[in-house]
Amino acid sequence: MSRDRKGSCAIAIMAKAPRIGDVKTRLVPPLSPADAAALSGCFIRDIAANILAAAESAPIEGYVAYSPPGSAHVFMPLLPAGIRLLPSRRPGLGCSLFDAAGDLLTAGYGAACLVNSDSPTLPTALLVEAARALAAPGDRVVVGPADDGGYYLIGLQQPHRRLFEDIAWSTEHVFRQTLDRANELALDIITLPRWYDVDDLDSLRHLLTEIATFAAAKKGYPALFTAAFLRDLRSRVGAQLFGTEAAAPIGRA
Repeated sequence: MSRDRKGSCAIAIMAKAPRIGDVKTRLVPPLSPADAAALSGCFIRDIAANILAAAESAPIEGYVAYSPPGSAHVFMPLLPAGIRLLPSRRPGLGCSLFDAAGDLLTAGYGAACLVNSDSPTLPTALLVEAARALAAPGDRVVVGPADDGGYYLIGLQQPHRRLFEDIAWSTEHVFRQTLDRANELALDIITLPRWYDVDDLDSLRHLLTEIATFAAAKKGYPALFTAAFLRDLRSRVGAQLFGTEAAAPIGRA
């Protein structure tokens, strides 16, 4: 990483290896452990493709900050050319987030954004907006709040450890506590529009509805891998598994 990257923003997906029994466990049941793992893999593929789409409109380079250590081989078949792998160094979400941001900034990028692996339809425009906001002078943090009280994206220009300290991870307090930490550091705060994570049956139903209608709404990212998997899943298990929200056909490109 010797070339100048000061004018670029690195966007890294924070992802756990999509192994059976290790991911999307809140969707089991009604999904099988194998289907839950496959769905997680589709999410990672779509978010990686979304980052590349954003890179067409802003100076962005894509990564997957993966865990656990030694699982790089699980991700390699999922990722398109242009997405690099960044290994985790310490366990725990707060440590992983700080380490990923610090590693990318140390590598010479002018800014680093960390995105979750649970929002496959996140609008590409929000990734572009985050990168552009971080390109402006002055120290700031960009945060994308999630419907569950967490955040789907955090972006920064300096490795501020305090942003990841004393946070009640995996609770509805994460977004608000992160803003509190940013205020302690006197950082400018840019808040993106709210979006949602897919981590339980209700949010999966939301995703099904969104994918079925996104072509008309022109709102979210198409998430083609996820859409194809859900079409196959519904053909195997039946729409009744997901309730009436899944009645509409799942969209095709």
